[in-house]
Amino acid sequence: MSDYSQIKESAKNRMEKTLETLRTDFGGLRAGRAHASLLDGIMVEAYGSPTPIAQVGTISVPDARCLSVSVWDRSLAKAVEKAILESDLGLNPASDGQLIRIPIPPLSEERRKELVKVAGKYAEQGKIAVRNIRRDALDGVKKLKKDNEISEDEEKRYGDEIQKLTDDYVKKIDDALAQKEKDIMQV
Repeated sequence: MSDYSQIKESAKNRMEKTLETLRTDFGGLRAGRAHASLLDGIMVEAYGSPTPIAQVGTISVPDARCLSVSVWDRSLAKAVEKAILESDLGLNPASDGQLIRIPIPPLSEERRKELVKVAGKYAEQGKIAVRNIRRDALDGVKKLKKDNEISEDEEKRYGDEIQKLTDDYVKKIDDALAQKEKDIMQV
């Protein structure tokens, strides 16, 4: 990194990617309602390699309490059913030839609390990633100071700006977690 604006821009982009990853992870946590992104993390053993479920069939949401997967290749229906059963989502698929129906059972209070804990772990991982990005950016600023490209005052000001950026993203992560907890605990 040759100058501060590049360091700050890189840090901001990486923090934004971390936030997007967190939102994707949260999408995989079910909040009692059926949505297609619930199955995003499931890999199906297809043609000798693990394949995302969305690449072997069409996922649809016929109603709020049910998902369905229409498998394109009938021979993969059993593999899709097995992958859903073995996922940690606690779902029980029912196969009907090429169409697999997945009823979404209402969440028990205990399961909701477990999901809140999982969401908290995802958020903590996001915060750790943001702090690591901050550390990298501050190292870049220190290197600029060491190479006499910036003054001590600039080093302090840039460090404060990077800390403010970090605080903003940690707050965004906390807000996303609070929203997800609310969604999960809503009956």
